[in-house]
Amino acid sequence: MKAIVQDRFGPPEVLEFREVDEPKVGDTDVLVRVRAASVNPADWYLMMGVPWVARPQMGLRRPRTTRLGVDLAGVVEVVGGNVTRFKAGDEVFGTGDGTLAEYVAVAEDTLAPKPARLSFEQAAAVPVAGLTALQGLRDKGRLQPGQQVLINGASGGVGTFAVQLAKALGAEVTGVCSTRNLDLAGSLGGDRVIDYTQEDFTRTDRRHDLLLDVAGSRPWSACRRVLTPQGRLVLVGAPKGSRLLGPLGHIVKVRLASLRASQTVVFFISKARHQDLVALAELLEAGKVTPVVERSYALSEAADALRHLGAGHAQGKLVAVA
Repeated sequence: MKAIVQDRFGPPEVLEFREVDEPKVGDTDVLVRVRAASVNPADWYLMMGVPWVARPQMGLRRPRTTRLGVDLAGVVEVVGGNVTRFKAGDEVFGTGDGTLAEYVAVAEDTLAPKPARLSFEQAAAVPVAGLTALQGLRDKGRLQPGQQVLINGASGGVGTFAVQLAKALGAEVTGVCSTRNLDLAGSLGGDRVIDYTQEDFTRTDRRHDLLLDVAGSRPWSACRRVLTPQGRLVLVGAPKGSRLLGPLGHIVKVRLASLRASQTVVFFISKARHQDLVALAELLEAGKVTPVVERSYALSEAADALRHLGAGHAQGKLVAVA
């Protein structure tokens, strides 16, 4: 089979589309014929080998993990002896390791049945971004019906899901994005949309119960102004920052600056959970949430997708089709 492989850190040019061994299927694994896989910021950081502070986990000189990709949608080929949820021929979506490939073996707990109304490309756009938005709003943000939520970065992968999920959870939603994305953010159900190139969203009179910050573009001193006294800031993204610390620099600064505040600041990385994928699938099947896919690439062109992602300002998700 063929897969996207990297033998060294660097820009997209280090990626190769080449023959690799087919994955082995464990007792609790599912072998999936990948039909589509989307790219995420984590793939870009792993490809580049930044931030340097994470090199002990990534590999000091060479990538410890040579395969990229986490999101996937495809068809089950083979199931392990202890797998109970799936059988050969089932259409699934979820997460795994090295999903930018023709086949991947993944744990059954990180998969769910693909919603019938979605294409494979749409389904592949969901897992990481959708789980991040869901868990950030519902679990870390503790969002309740009728509350005010502000989403900074409403037009990207996580943001487009967050706007729709916040509405599905009964919140009143304000999205922040650039001029070219105003119509997109509004079409997703945002009650208000702020163009950050024309207006400082931290200078409005409105106070919010929750700020889901995908962009990480403002310091804590500015963010706290738009929160209620007991409001919550959930950090799910940050600028690329320096090669040494990357986005961790912004996250640490916000956490330290907020230590004595009445508001709560949380940073988290989403976890792939079967029950949450099922919850997303139900919302997707009901039409309450629709993935936004800016562009699809051939699997062999995954380097181009990562190049576009790394340049910033992608609308929704970028997907590689196998």
